[in-house]
Amino acid sequence: MSTATENGNDGARRMGVDARWYPVVLVTIAIAISYFDRQTLPVAITAIQRNIPISNQQFSYLQTAFLLSYAALYALGGRLLDRLGTRRGFMIIMLWWSLACAMHSLASSFTLLLAARFLLGMGEGGAFPAAVRVVAEWIPPAERSTAVGIINAGTAVGSVLAPPLIGFILLRSGWHMVFVAAGGAGIIWVIWWLLSYRSNPNVLVPDLVTAKVHAPEAALTFAELVSLRRVQVLVFAKFMSDSAWYFLLFWLPKYLYDARGFDIKHVSYYAWIPYAASGVGSFLGGWFSSSLLRRGKSLDVARKVALGLSAAFMPVVMFVPLVPVELAIVLFSVAFFFQQSWSGLIMTIPADIFPLSAVGTVSGLVGFGGAIGGAIFGVVAGYLLGHGFTYSTLFVLVGTFHIVGFLAILLFAGKIQPLPIDSMTNIEATA
Repeated sequence: MSTATENGNDGARRMGVDARWYPVVLVTIAIAISYFDRQTLPVAITAIQRNIPISNQQFSYLQTAFLLSYAALYALGGRLLDRLGTRRGFMIIMLWWSLACAMHSLASSFTLLLAARFLLGMGEGGAFPAAVRVVAEWIPPAERSTAVGIINAGTAVGSVLAPPLIGFILLRSGWHMVFVAAGGAGIIWVIWWLLSYRSNPNVLVPDLVTAKVHAPEAALTFAELVSLRRVQVLVFAKFMSDSAWYFLLFWLPKYLYDARGFDIKHVSYYAWIPYAASGVGSFLGGWFSSSLLRRGKSLDVARKVALGLSAAFMPVVMFVPLVPVELAIVLFSVAFFFQQSWSGLIMTIPADIFPLSAVGTVSGLVGFGGAIGGAIFGVVAGYLLGHGFTYSTLFVLVGTFHIVGFLAILLFAGKIQPLPIDSMTNIEATA
């Protein structure tokens, strides 16, 4: 057994988990930190506004700055990870975004806050492509949606912890310390990663894929991947769904402040509930799809049934403005549950279809589409709220986005299955 494998097994034994799942645990914690970091600004916004005046439109610009750089580095970061490898690549991006998060504490103007937000997005853009690469390296196909579901549940862990912990820090140490603490947690993770993670020396070959799938890496060019209809449809579907998700993620605390009259304590008490539901949904969505595979369903059926079920429940968010706040929290929780079920599934698909040498790139392109959708709709949301429209209009819009994305997958993506190809030049013929 190699030294790398022994190190990985030692780490796994210390945590009491199977060696294959130890990397999943590591990455889940990283994703939790990333979502904690991106929630620092929305939860702390009212405290920050006491020092730095920020309008609704400017708040949308802060989210857009994050998402534009996030989108660019999602695509480029995926390609970078395919070149650098998972271990070194993840170390670089995590260190970058942790330092960028800590830099928010130095902001004394809207411009400096905007710059810090942009740098944070640059670092976090590579997180999910790296996570999918880890899954492709260590987890066999029948368990991949469960693994991605677990990792995606890390988004909920970070988001659940954010309101109470940030509220606690705000009330005792001020908003600057929020960003210092969040950045410090990421740097501690980097040290843990470097000490414990090694790439799998025997990279798993999907049992459903013929040897022809593993074409020479030189054939997997960026332009060829971008030109594939399957990739384009996944990018579009993620564009639609994340337009809704990032609105819900970034604007939920502000909606509670603005429309429901919450203060910092109330947000700390209640805003974590939908995020907790999102973690459960992320895990159960992946588990449900994996269970369909274990019961003999095809990969195509297992993924599409779970995606369709997730999309079908998203319109409940349309009713949020019409009900008492307690029921509104329940509806948010349902929407968050099924959104993250959807998200984990759609980010599993690149590993289902493509060889390892392309997984980071394709995952990055899919995430790029999602971040661009979130950036565009964030600006639209800020504009509408600043020009006489209410949150009701926005909730009606976001309640339709997942349905549109799922219909695109159903009608235009073809079968979800590993590509049995001789070369990248005839991929489209098999789509």
